Amino acid sequence: MHYFKLGAIALATSFAALASQAAYAAETLRLAHGLAENHPVHLAMVKFAELAKQKSNGELEVKIFANGTLGGERETLEQVQNGVLEMTKASASPLETFAPEYKVFNLPFVFRDKGHFFKVVDGPVGNTILASSKSRGFIGLTFYDSGARSFYAKKAITTPDDLKGMKIRVQQSPTTIKMIQALGASPTPMAWGEVYPALQAGVVDGAENNITALTTGRHGEVSKFFSQTEHQMVPDVLVISADKWASLKKPLQDALMAAAKESSVFQRGVWAEAEKTEAVAAEKLGVKISSPAKAPFVAKVKPMMDEERKNAKIATLLDQIEATR
Repeated sequence: MHYFKLGAIALATSFAALASQAAYAAETLRLAHGLAENHPVHLAMVKFAELAKQKSNGELEVKIFANGTLGGERETLEQVQNGVLEMTKASASPLETFAPEYKVFNLPFVFRDKGHFFKVVDGPVGNTILASSKSRGFIGLTFYDSGARSFYAKKAITTPDDLKGMKIRVQQSPTTIKMIQALGASPTPMAWGEVYPALQAGVVDGAENNITALTTGRHGEVSKFFSQTEHQMVPDVLVISADKWASLKKPLQDALMAAAKESSVFQRGVWAEAEKTEAVAAEKLGVKISSPAKAPFVAKVKPMMDEERKNAKIATLLDQIEATR
């Protein structure tokens, strides 16, 4: 009888231990993206994973899949929408096809400068946009700085006239396509991985992106002129499945959100240093960097902006952005 009691106690202790382990087992969140592991945004996501684990006392574990191992940007975003994947990083540019509020990032010359941009994304407007996609199956947690987008090609682009007849690679964004058309060029939507060979083969005459595309993307090997029009400031967005978010306890949601915001602050410092380093690296590749006057480009897209303001929701967001000080 004594042995049966000991056995029962041992069994109960084992079940209690297993229950305790189950209660504190880490919730694994898979985070997939298409960037290289030396990219500033990837480094920010590594920081995010560390902070999420720390702030949740080990209850959250973020596992990162870089280099497009789980699919391209649109594929991973659709996986998150459908609850197949927990998290991804997407450019705000194609996000407008999922949540129209993201369109404001694709509109040209919306932000006065980088300081203005940060105040907007850190404030009420940014929070409104991040939350706007909930009914579409995902929620934005934070924005990552992705610099300002400018043109690069085999010739210098100093005025809108230089763009006439040029085939310019763009992201899958209806608004960016309209902008390129308004500037007189022919937009060519294309996945990131296809851009280098397209530039090399002359399938496109140029592209628009931040300066890291010339170095980490090696586009500076085939495009020797970078014209800093800074026509858009399109951030990257860290998103999570709406279903997964809803399944997390409030303390874990708070930990995840705090980790995301802190990783964003960390990333801005990394990005600022990267831009300086990459500008030097681009010049070593023989890239000529210029800063054309923006006024002619702004004037060229004004009819487009007037048309966009006919949408009351977009007009309200633009007014709020403009009023942000």
